[in-house]
Amino acid sequence: MKKNAGRQSLITKIHVARKDLALEVETYRDILGRVTGHTSCAACSIGQLEDVLKEMKRLGFRVKAGRRRVETSAAVRKVWAIWREMAPALRSEGSEAALRAFVKRTAGVDAPEFLDDEGAQKVIEALKAWRVRLAAGVSSARRKINTESV
Repeated sequence: MKKNAGRQSLITKIHVARKDLALEVETYRDILGRVTGHTSCAACSIGQLEDVLKEMKRLGFRVKAGRRRVETSAAVRKVWAIWREMAPALRSEGSEAALRAFVKRTAGVDAPEFLDDEGAQKVIEALKAWRVRLAAGVSSARRKINTESV
């Protein structure tokens, strides 16, 4: 099973490299044929796939470190959902850094992923209150603009 997972990982990296290098299908298949004698990754051995990846790197592909997904609780997902909902009305346009700073000020942890249930509830309530203030500010600003333009 592990052997197959490593093979699939190589195939995925090769396909990402093809997209990053903006290779046409014909060009991609030519590279596969030149390096391995096959026109499909499915027909290649692990060694051949490694050779193809080396060739893609020679052509300029750089493997990027993937972001690990952290398991989050329902409350943390709710924090993110409220934040995304508020994003258009925020000066920061809802950046991740801005949410991290807000969570740090509100709950004392560095990122939403580190919130426990109690801290998450505190942040959720603070975001809800902020959302209400934003909505009131936007509607009063609209009223003010509408009355000035009349």
